[in-house]
Amino acid sequence: MSDKNEKNSKPIGGGLFFYVIMIVVLIAFSTIVFGGNYGQKEKKTLSDVMTIIDDESNDVSLVEIKGTTIVVTYKDGQGLNQQVTQDVPYEFVDDLVLKLEKAKNQGKIDNYTYTEPFDWSLIVNVVLFAVSLIVVVVLFMSITRQSRDGNSVFSFGNNRARISDPNKDKVKFSDVAGSVEEKEELQEIVDFLKNPKKYQQLGAKIPKGVLLYGAPGTGKTLLARAVAGEAGVKFFYISGSDFVEMLVGVGASRVRSLFADAKKEAPSVVFIDEIDAVGRKRGAGLGGGQDEREQTLNQILVEMDGFDVNSNVIVMAATNRVDVLDPALLRPGRFDRRIMVNMPDADEREAILKIHARKKPLAKDVDLHEVALSTVGFTGADLENLLNEAALMTARHNKKEITMQEITDATFRVQMGPQKNSKKLSDKVKRLTAYHEAGHAVVLRATSEFEKVDRVTIIPAGRAGGFTAYKPIEDTDFYTEKMLLDTIKMSLGGRAAEEVFLGEVSTGASSDLQQCNNIAKNMIKRYGLSKKFRNMVFGDENEEVFLGYSMGQVQSYSDQTAAAIDDEIKNIIDTCYAETKRILIEKSAIVHALATRLIDKLTVDGPDFEKIYEANGDLASLYPQDYSGIDLTSSTEVSEPAAPVAVPVEVPAEENVYEAAPAEPDHTVEKPHATALDPDDSNDPGPTD
Repeated sequence: MSDKNEKNSKPIGGGLFFYVIMIVVLIAFSTIVFGGNYGQKEKKTLSDVMTIIDDESNDVSLVEIKGTTIVVTYKDGQGLNQQVTQDVPYEFVDDLVLKLEKAKNQGKIDNYTYTEPFDWSLIVNVVLFAVSLIVVVVLFMSITRQSRDGNSVFSFGNNRARISDPNKDKVKFSDVAGSVEEKEELQEIVDFLKNPKKYQQLGAKIPKGVLLYGAPGTGKTLLARAVAGEAGVKFFYISGSDFVEMLVGVGASRVRSLFADAKKEAPSVVFIDEIDAVGRKRGAGLGGGQDEREQTLNQILVEMDGFDVNSNVIVMAATNRVDVLDPALLRPGRFDRRIMVNMPDADEREAILKIHARKKPLAKDVDLHEVALSTVGFTGADLENLLNEAALMTARHNKKEITMQEITDATFRVQMGPQKNSKKLSDKVKRLTAYHEAGHAVVLRATSEFEKVDRVTIIPAGRAGGFTAYKPIEDTDFYTEKMLLDTIKMSLGGRAAEEVFLGEVSTGASSDLQQCNNIAKNMIKRYGLSKKFRNMVFGDENEEVFLGYSMGQVQSYSDQTAAAIDDEIKNIIDTCYAETKRILIEKSAIVHALATRLIDKLTVDGPDFEKIYEANGDLASLYPQDYSGIDLTSSTEVSEPAAPVAVPVEVPAEENVYEAAPAEPDHTVEKPHATALDPDDSNDPGPTD
């Protein structure tokens, strides 16, 4: 496709068109230069001209020499007026003048006029020299400018950082919503940049480096810009990948150039984004280190060591993976201060939403506090994207204001992807998906005390064929044993509902089973929540992420213990599965009612689900116009199970609420979870519609 586009972008005729133009130009040039000779019936030479003058039968009345052209006007022997024009080489003009003077003295001509020729060759030479000089000067200035900007082949080792003017596009702490503690930590850096003598007089040394780490989208770069904006100093921004090139030594050269420029502009802030691209642990590979990256890292370490206490240059860096950084970067004297930028809580999310909603017309029914409560686990970047998606949906619906409905729909669109309303679903697939999702929702409502159902739908969205979305009732930074077990039961609710109410199970619960196994495994190996292995953990808490290091490690427990761990995982899942089926049988009326409502309406939001649950599945009392006199359980018979159906649905991995341990320093509360039917693999024999 790209070759075709390139071919179409060429001018018509290709190279032939160029040659045609050149031929036309040459013909035009020849016409201009030599056109004066065309139309002459008879060519005369200089000798012929002198013969005419010397011929006594000719009455030469006037001879004109105009530069290098001679014009002779005469009457021939027959009395006819004649005129001859002839070009004379520049070097023969003086000799011709002497001959004309002699002919005049001899009386052969009455008079002649002479206009000295202009030496065009001198002008041409001067013009050519001037043009050549201008071309050389322009090329020199272009190379010099490219070298200064770092775009020249001769300046690949120069600093490529983007420099922000402190007087333009200022970012202040007031522009960063939330992150209260983080801004308090950075306020000291701002004060030092404004008044360094205050600290120097007390013998205090300000940290040379500040490392910001946390989940993507939490505002690390924005905080670094705010530090420079509050202090009113130059801000040098560069990415860690900008140091890495094919040529060895280029990265180290750019580091030296960066720090040299920062010292010239002191006080200043140097910010290295994604420093893990160049600052990873050395010697972690299988066959030695990568020379260019390690040389660049070494140069960064040397430059930070070489800072004078009075340099007034603060180095800031950001990363999502502080665990992979080289220990030499983190020691005192380099990145002295490490600040974790946490996920925003409900109040901080509300403040972030208010900032991003400044230029957006919101309807009166929009409650940003409620939106903040329903977006647990969202970062600042996620919230900005959420409001942008809501604005796009509002424009798509030709509305003038963003309503709460657009924001709610945008929330699920961000999490699960756009809905596929045009996709046709068979009755069998609708029925299977409805009971699967009803099982998740009912088990969650019956067991969980910290989460509530937000939406249940069987409309395909993204890669999901249907999902049950739920959200925490309040922010939490930890999970109890009961919370984890309840989550396992909720994840098993879909598979259990298929078995209990349809008499057959499908491959659609593959992601649910993966989540259950991960939770059970972490309960035993990481959290010490197993009855058999109470308060014991297995394996390194900080699992090695480098292949070179991990290959040299051995399992810290025996094979017998590993087998016992597997048995314990199976025991937890089996126990939760049995309890899940008991709950579904006990709440069968609610499951039937919810599945029926889903088949009819495709989507049930949280408030409607609560009504159905509180009414114990009595749809006739809630919606008499739709279900009066209808037996909701008559359509489901366990004795004749439906054929297994696999619905291609997938749950995004980042929405698993139990991937991180509560006590880990890098723990973050994940986004509202959505569980759904999921394909087992690409060879799934079940239908995909």
